[in-house]
Amino acid sequence: MDYKIAVIPGDGIGPEIVGASIKVLDKIAEKFNHTFNYTEVLAGGAAIDACDNPLPQETVDICLDSDAVLLGALGGPKWDNLPGDKRPEAGLLGLRKSLGLYANLRPAILYEELKAACPLKPEIIGEGLDIMVVRELTGDVYFGEKGRDGDFAAWDIMKYTRPEVLRIAKKAFEIAMKRDKKVTNVDKANVLEVSRFWRSCVEEVAKDYPEVELNHLYVDNAAMQLVINPKQFDVIVTGNLFGDILSDEASMITGSIGMLPSASMADGKFGMFEPIHGSAPDIANQDKANPIHGSAPDIANQDKANPIHGSAPDIANQDKANPIATIVSVAMMLRYSLDLIAEADAIEAAVKKTLAQGYRTGDIFSAGMALVGTTQMGQKIIDNL
Repeated sequence: MDYKIAVIPGDGIGPEIVGASIKVLDKIAEKFNHTFNYTEVLAGGAAIDACDNPLPQETVDICLDSDAVLLGALGGPKWDNLPGDKRPEAGLLGLRKSLGLYANLRPAILYEELKAACPLKPEIIGEGLDIMVVRELTGDVYFGEKGRDGDFAAWDIMKYTRPEVLRIAKKAFEIAMKRDKKVTNVDKANVLEVSRFWRSCVEEVAKDYPEVELNHLYVDNAAMQLVINPKQFDVIVTGNLFGDILSDEASMITGSIGMLPSASMADGKFGMFEPIHGSAPDIANQDKANPIHGSAPDIANQDKANPIHGSAPDIANQDKANPIATIVSVAMMLRYSLDLIAEADAIEAAVKKTLAQGYRTGDIFSAGMALVGTTQMGQKIIDNL
């Protein structure tokens, strides 16, 4: 089969981690007799430098004409002083809007080989975790009516329409059918009318998926359950606000966001796939911090930081970045956009085997392991394919 992939390497370490991922995808093509046709396009800082626009229309057109989009990392301090609509982040938001991406898929995967990085007790996590958070991306209080009455009051309206809830619920159940066939709906139906409406819509969709078990949790209980019994979850579906919070909590459980992929999906199977790690420019190139801590101002400039993630301009072209999050984003692309399940399984198994062999990039390195760079980590995964 032939597939068209739009590739946005982006800024900083983006070209390196995407380059390693493309080599893995090429090995998949060879192994499974596929053809992946790549078209490289610009967005973010690279696009600003080339044409003074964080999202050229040509990029949107090529992405819409592709089967899927692979994105590296956007942004960096070089463009921090530009107006908001001219910054690299505007390119990312523009992509989501222009491509109709309404469903954010955030897996929280804790590999057995890295479970020492998990902040939870070993008896809670067992041999590892694999949770998928399906977050609605275009509604809720973020996009509802907003207002302010001087210094007296302010409001943001939480609103969902029936079509919006039905489509995100359908996406969650479709994903559950490819996993362990269990969906947990998270809302606040004991208090919020919009949540009661949301829940009724989810239950309506559930009737079309009799093989999938559906249960409901209030968001406060769900937050608690994620840390006391995370293994109960398979697919979590929730709204934009609750999903924003719970997906970050779920990723925290894994110990390092440098390992985690994500996808933003539109109607049908089209999606954009990218690693979740942030740019962390103020801790880049300081050698010790776990990227889970964000900007970590308390250790900045104290020789304690670990340079790895996002666009990370200070370590670009130094062969230090961890490509695994992008490589497993490729696996998500194969699974959810291209329906190539065996191929996705092969990549995930190769990553797991590489970790079991003791290979580590700097962000996940521990004593006794073999320290490797971006290129070598990618090659080890290819060897294990």
